[in-house]
Amino acid sequence: MGNERKQIKSLCRMCDDHCGINVYVDEQGQVVNIDGSNHYWNRGRLCVKGRAGVDFVNHPDRILKPLKKIDGKFVEIELEQALDEIAKKMSEITEKHGARANSIWKGEAVGFAQEEELARRFIHAIGSPNYFSNDSQCFVGRWIGYSLVAGSWMAQPDFENSRCIVLWGANPPSAHPNMTQYIMNAKEKGAKIIAIDSRLSNIARQADIFAQIRPGTDGALALGIIKILIEEKIYNQHFVEHYTTGFDKLKDYVQKFSKEFVCQETGISEDILNDIVKAIHFGKSQVVNYVGNGLEHHENGINNIRAVACIDALIASFDQKGGNFMPEGFGPSELTLYHEKPLTELEPIGADKFPVLYEYRKECHTMTAMDTIITEKPYALKSMIIIGANPVLTNPNTNKVIEALSKLELLVVRELFMTETAELADYILPAASYLERSELHYHGMHQVATLTNRIQTIEGVQDEYMFLHDLAHRLGAGEYFPWENEDRLNEWLVEPSGVTIETLKAHPEGYQYKPLQYKKWEAKEARGEKPFNTRTGKVELFSQYLEDMGYDGLPVYHSPDFIANPDSEYPYTMITGARKMIYYHSRNKNFKRFLTAVPRAELELHPYDAKNLGIADGDLVRVTSQIGSVEVHAVIKHEREIMPGIIQFTHGWKEANVNLITHDDKFDPIDGFPLMKAVKVKIEKI
Repeated sequence: MGNERKQIKSLCRMCDDHCGINVYVDEQGQVVNIDGSNHYWNRGRLCVKGRAGVDFVNHPDRILKPLKKIDGKFVEIELEQALDEIAKKMSEITEKHGARANSIWKGEAVGFAQEEELARRFIHAIGSPNYFSNDSQCFVGRWIGYSLVAGSWMAQPDFENSRCIVLWGANPPSAHPNMTQYIMNAKEKGAKIIAIDSRLSNIARQADIFAQIRPGTDGALALGIIKILIEEKIYNQHFVEHYTTGFDKLKDYVQKFSKEFVCQETGISEDILNDIVKAIHFGKSQVVNYVGNGLEHHENGINNIRAVACIDALIASFDQKGGNFMPEGFGPSELTLYHEKPLTELEPIGADKFPVLYEYRKECHTMTAMDTIITEKPYALKSMIIIGANPVLTNPNTNKVIEALSKLELLVVRELFMTETAELADYILPAASYLERSELHYHGMHQVATLTNRIQTIEGVQDEYMFLHDLAHRLGAGEYFPWENEDRLNEWLVEPSGVTIETLKAHPEGYQYKPLQYKKWEAKEARGEKPFNTRTGKVELFSQYLEDMGYDGLPVYHSPDFIANPDSEYPYTMITGARKMIYYHSRNKNFKRFLTAVPRAELELHPYDAKNLGIADGDLVRVTSQIGSVEVHAVIKHEREIMPGIIQFTHGWKEANVNLITHDDKFDPIDGFPLMKAVKVKIEKI
């Protein structure tokens, strides 16, 4: 009897896949094992990160008591004291500088839905518009790029029903492992797989076509593909005529993207270009163009993404079975306060500089926030609450991040572990893990909602709702957080959907709230509605909105700076962000079994470059950009794995932090995403 274990179903949050899991707890309620459950999304599969959730929640280094910095050292205090002191300091800052001097920063570790909206709700409830998050340099670029073309939605790739899958700067085996199974299922059924990447990634090894492309030139390739589709009349003329706007302008613009120019610009061969077009034509409308993070971190990222979205328009793959599905939402109650308290008159940080980012996502710009804290222009930003984020390792120009966060009058960090960002805090509050929260999750491709189970509770460790609830009540904004606890909040959230909490609890495998319907644009047109959620109601190959804002109306291509303005002092081009399967950005570096497998950051380089530099495998080298220098160990790859002149620097490591040399001063002009994947650098052996 002493070895009996209880099984509880929930969802994993060790990455953003949200896979179904079985969690096993012993008689004392401690988590002892995790494996995959038969959820709609992962169908029983679970990666090594998911299984390591046991290490995550039981780690001996977890912060379980509030910590206050006194004379440069952290000491334990009681939770009520910490909340009282934090609220008092925020009130003092509000009285002296105004409510907008307070801010909140949400990290990926707490998710993109309910927990994000709670953070947004809180900061507006106390009178400040300054909501920041990891999204202003990850994901939102893709979201805005596609939204500008086809409306406010995020493509849900219907991989399993696709006949052609084009992966633009994406490597699902390392970033979204469960997605790989869908892709491989499609391949077994005859789908063509195309990987477009500067590196021979894991998915590129499985691809039918590998287009090894120079960083940041994806827009040239996409526009070249469009030119061929139009010239050879192998686009969907009916869809283009009835459901798009701006075709003639796009047709005229792409004339300059000859095969010769595209191949010279991108580095791919004409045969590869032709093969890509043939594969897309083979797929007809059952083509998935899946844009990964690789396209976002460039000075022309949004337009490159828009160009890819225009391919979807020409082949009519939007909302098609086997194409880019446009999911219908679950329809929960709205947590944010943008209607009741928009606060735009308080000048959200970065909204003037990147108005499209703010209009589309209500995101303040994190890089601009660093400058605002340091300079106090256009106004003072004096306090920040950071929840589940580690910008010291994940934001560009680390030294400026440290300078800015150190200058705050109040920095509160909610974390499970002592991170590099937490070390700068005035207060560290213990955060709940994903197994200590109950929240709603959605999988758009299946249109299912899932309510996670709270597996355990730890005395003194609050979930995000209770933390924000208690702080809001202390700050006089309790009316916006009326629910007794997270469970009551969940009940309120599901009310408009017509689905009860009891129904969701009865379906831990996921509850399909609506059956899948494809080509909804036809049904909308028949009802006299706008077929697409854009200003014109059509897919916008040309954006009058952008042109009116002073940007390019067409997805205009600009050569990356390393091509347009080569620099002999910085002759190499650095890309960052290539994932390691066992890590997730800066997370999981404290798991001993993972460190055994991948113990340190790596600089990947071509053997030709290594020979010229006199570098051997494993040598310590110094990489220098216009921002700074960092030392890292070199790994010499096979000549097919990376392009000559291109290096890849793994991110998320304190000991070799690539963001010491990434740019916070070069952006995409539309969404403000920083240049992190085409940085000009020099390399020297130490």
